[in-house]
Amino acid sequence: MEGKSRVIIVDDHPLFREGVKGLVERTSEYTCIGEAGSGAEALALARELKPELMTMDISLPDISGIEAVRQIMREVPSVKILMLSMHPKFEYVAEALRAGARGYVMKEATSTRLVAAMDALRRGEYFLDGQVSQDIVANLGNPGQGEATVCDERYALLSPREQQVMRLVAEGGVIRQIASDLGLSVKTVENHLTNLMKKLDVHSRMELVRYAARLGVIDLEQWK
Repeated sequence: MEGKSRVIIVDDHPLFREGVKGLVERTSEYTCIGEAGSGAEALALARELKPELMTMDISLPDISGIEAVRQIMREVPSVKILMLSMHPKFEYVAEALRAGARGYVMKEATSTRLVAAMDALRRGEYFLDGQVSQDIVANLGNPGQGEATVCDERYALLSPREQQVMRLVAEGGVIRQIASDLGLSVKTVENHLTNLMKKLDVHSRMELVRYAARLGVIDLEQWK
């Protein structure tokens, strides 16, 4: 293991984590030292293990992967974070890089491409996947398109519980079921929903869905 870069894999799908872990362990340069299925777990592992590299999904069950990157970089600034995402949109990429990520690769990328991205980060370079690179270049000439952020100041005003309720509601959850899943009363969940919508300045569930999708907390494709 001497000389190997230590990697933590962050994704809420165990099978995907297992696939990435297998790829990492087949290389001679990297070893997986931990896995996380949420932003909170990722932050805790980063604090404890201080890896050289982390792979990070955008859609996590508690906070967005971009917010997780932001928190991790505040506490463990030495780690290099590679986003692995289904979302190729410029806004996601730009916000991930602003948060501190050093690379962005699509989940559909080949194993060779993923290893190439990890190698680039290991060398201290940035890495953007094919179509992502083209989108970045296209938008650099039109900065107005890049002004929308995936995670803005309004989201930072939400408490962790409000962020959790926002995600569950945006995913189509029913208040009564959400209350049961979280061990809260229906009234408490309703109060959280009212408060978070006020903080986000959204006025309907559909607006909340669009906001959550733009943030990267949920995948808007599931609503099509």
